[in-house]
Amino acid sequence: MQQDTELMLCKAGIDAWRAAFNEQDAAGCAAQYLENTVMEARPFGVFEGREAIQAFWQNIIDQGFKEVAYTDVTWTKVDEGGYLLSAKWKMNKAFGVVHSEHWVVDEDGKARLKSDLFEVLGER
Repeated sequence: MQQDTELMLCKAGIDAWRAAFNEQDAAGCAAQYLENTVMEARPFGVFEGREAIQAFWQNIIDQGFKEVAYTDVTWTKVDEGGYLLSAKWKMNKAFGVVHSEHWVVDEDGKARLKSDLFEVLGER
């Protein structure tokens, strides 16, 4: 796969995740993760698998968190395939940092998160 195409698919993946979150759609957020993804959400803990990840995002949405935006986004190609995204993020009620989102192209041709490590740094 051409590098430009792979990166374009990864960028479409994060756009789809952000759109789902901003539409308050936890299932749509979870659909952007591989079935067996491990997500570490500091300080909340580690969530394994799409079902646990969906429950995490539903809980965040139910608490009134919305309007996520990323800044200072960096994409880095990784040898084992896909791209790592790092960024700062903010929502209506919190802000933090994405240490590492590993995006890979899945069997259906869509990019999904293979792993996700982010941290809440404070409240707004």
